[in-house]
Amino acid sequence: MKVTEHIEQSKDTLISFEVLPPLKGKTIQTLFSHLDPLMEFKPSWINVTYHRSESAFKKKIDGTFEKVEVRKRPGTVGICAAIMNKYRIDTVPHLICGGFNKRESEDALIDLNFLGINNVLVLRGDAEKNEANFMPEEGGHNHAIDLQKQVVNLNHGIYIDEDIRDGGKTNFCIGTAGYPEKHFEAPNIDTDLKRLKDKVDAGADYIMTQMFFDNEKYYNYVKACRSLGITLPIIPGLKPITSKKQLSILPRTFHVDIPADLSNEILKCKTDEEVEQVGAEWLLHQSKELKKFGVPVLHYYTLGKPKVIWNVVKNLV
Repeated sequence: MKVTEHIEQSKDTLISFEVLPPLKGKTIQTLFSHLDPLMEFKPSWINVTYHRSESAFKKKIDGTFEKVEVRKRPGTVGICAAIMNKYRIDTVPHLICGGFNKRESEDALIDLNFLGINNVLVLRGDAEKNEANFMPEEGGHNHAIDLQKQVVNLNHGIYIDEDIRDGGKTNFCIGTAGYPEKHFEAPNIDTDLKRLKDKVDAGADYIMTQMFFDNEKYYNYVKACRSLGITLPIIPGLKPITSKKQLSILPRTFHVDIPADLSNEILKCKTDEEVEQVGAEWLLHQSKELKKFGVPVLHYYTLGKPKVIWNVVKNLV
């Protein structure tokens, strides 16, 4: 079932989760152990992130170094299939520009279609760690909207190879990213919203937001979107803070603000266990307020902390 169908058929706020693929060398049971307790809440779908390869230098026997490409978290497509097979639940694989050319993206979409997966979240993805700015793969997309247009084309049976006539049509429900505190590369929120409107007009079906810790920023974002004529569901992305170091890591990595009330309480904590408690309480309060506001879905970035998320959702439902 499509994300939008889940939302249309629901009379209450839905729950969904996002997971990372296991690190290379780990088994699928690593992920199942992460998800098993969360299945109690009957999530409507599970998002699975996609990760580009990274360049590394491997020392050879002769003492010289060889540049190799390493993908630390492979297997997104296979993981989606495994989750569907085990839990009988829909999955939403992330589809990214970084590290993939257009043909590789097309092949991934064909694989997903063959597996009966009809949801994708289309993202540009991050720059490589050694690059200051995002650089597309040779023959790849530079912007999420261009990758999104490729998905839309496949939905209409249009393939890269022009000699394919009457090509099979896919049926993907397309999610796109939204940034309540604007994308860090956008000069201002108005420009960022215009780019979002362009993606909506180009065929996006729903919006998934970056994490935020101040609900007012989400409310204002929704209001700004509606004023531009954006009527799509806007799903809030939520994450707990679980360690003091995240007070600097999250703003630096994800370009989000942490409210003073939250950061002050965390700074008082003596252990990460205490931080987890504060973070969980804040997330629960956020969740209750957002549910009261009438959000279509509460989407939780679990990111290795299923127990914290479990405690929050348990007290919410």
